[in-house]
Amino acid sequence: GPGTVCVAVLGDVGRSPRMQYHALSLARRGHRVNLLGFLQTKPHGDLLEHPNIRIVALSELRALRVGPKIFQYVVKVIAQVVQLLYVMLRIDRPSYILLQNPPGLPSIAVAWVVCLVRRSKLIIDWHNYGYTIMSLIHGRNHLLVQIAKWYEKFFGRLSDYNLCVTNAMKEDLWEKCNIKAITLYDKPASYFKETPLELQHQLYMKLAKVYEPFKAHTESVSSSAERSAFTEMDHKNGCVTKARGRPALLISSTSWTEDEDFSVLLKALEDYENFIKEGIKLPSLVCVITGKGPLKEYYNHLIEKLHFKHIQICTPWLEAEDYPLLLGSADLGVCLHKSSSGLDLPMKVVDMFGCCLPVCAIHFECLHELVKHNENGLIFRDSNELAEQLKMLLLDFPTLEGKLESFRRNLRASKQLRWDESWDQIVLPLFRQNE
Repeated sequence: GPGTVCVAVLGDVGRSPRMQYHALSLARRGHRVNLLGFLQTKPHGDLLEHPNIRIVALSELRALRVGPKIFQYVVKVIAQVVQLLYVMLRIDRPSYILLQNPPGLPSIAVAWVVCLVRRSKLIIDWHNYGYTIMSLIHGRNHLLVQIAKWYEKFFGRLSDYNLCVTNAMKEDLWEKCNIKAITLYDKPASYFKETPLELQHQLYMKLAKVYEPFKAHTESVSSSAERSAFTEMDHKNGCVTKARGRPALLISSTSWTEDEDFSVLLKALEDYENFIKEGIKLPSLVCVITGKGPLKEYYNHLIEKLHFKHIQICTPWLEAEDYPLLLGSADLGVCLHKSSSGLDLPMKVVDMFGCCLPVCAIHFECLHELVKHNENGLIFRDSNELAEQLKMLLLDFPTLEGKLESFRRNLRASKQLRWDESWDQIVLPLFRQNE
């Protein structure tokens, strides 16, 4: 029967949705799963409740603050090697180790050694290349980046099976590393869907307690209605309607890292504010930017300096359960993810599409594998182009005739495969053939 599988990520489990989905899919097919990773943000409730899943926490090593940077880095890697070996050799013997890359240094080599010792099979799930992310910070020719690149190619070849996120990456792995991979596109989980109006209202009321932009700003004509900025509920019959003259709800989610230039969005919003000042008939905007990450403070500081009359920007941290509900309630998604390798696709757009939310996304090499320009969204190259797209999509909002609504209809009609179905078709056979 189905054996034990170790699903490992040298990162925060709560912010590795794909690895959480892998663990759930395996567990639902009867495998016992040990999910290894850091526990910073709370993983999805389904994982915590599943009897077949055991989450094994890795401890985050607070870096040494002594000596040169390179020395600190080497010490950190050695400490991670020791910890990973210790944990991976103590759990029940897995038939497979399914490892996320990046971060692959030192986890690929360690997992390979463990597989040798315990006669397990190694499957690497390539989300991107670690060295391309490092090169954003250190530059391409940095010694560390060169070592990481060699390491990834050399140890990547030692895996038994490989999955990857795009066809572009599949071709790249084959050409550069002689690695045969299977493309498993990210697909939205079943809870990414359009949010019914009653639920939208509950969510807005909940968020309005903490975040100003969700509060109703004009007094209600009748006192019998409970109101948010976007909806009102008649207390007599519990009926929810969208508020007249409501703002448009724009959502963008980010990990606040170097591979997303958020000033592009802020600049486009300045242009949008000016369009309204010039008398163009556009709605006010509530722009919600979700996520956690290193550059959040820096951008919050920039946001505070912008004095908009018609745009409110809000950077909440949402509970895992509320994020899909908010996507399913929004009017337009914006994605600023530029792949460090040009070979991976933004998961957030996959989730937005699951919610039938049209998207404006910044251009990079393989984005067309996901976003079909002028069909389910628009692709822009700079802030001017984004501002023009916002103007075009939101002119006379909320109308049912415009581009925005036709993109939404196309998304509804496209009957997207969900993660579970896609996983069963592509990944399950790998586990079946060796049982």
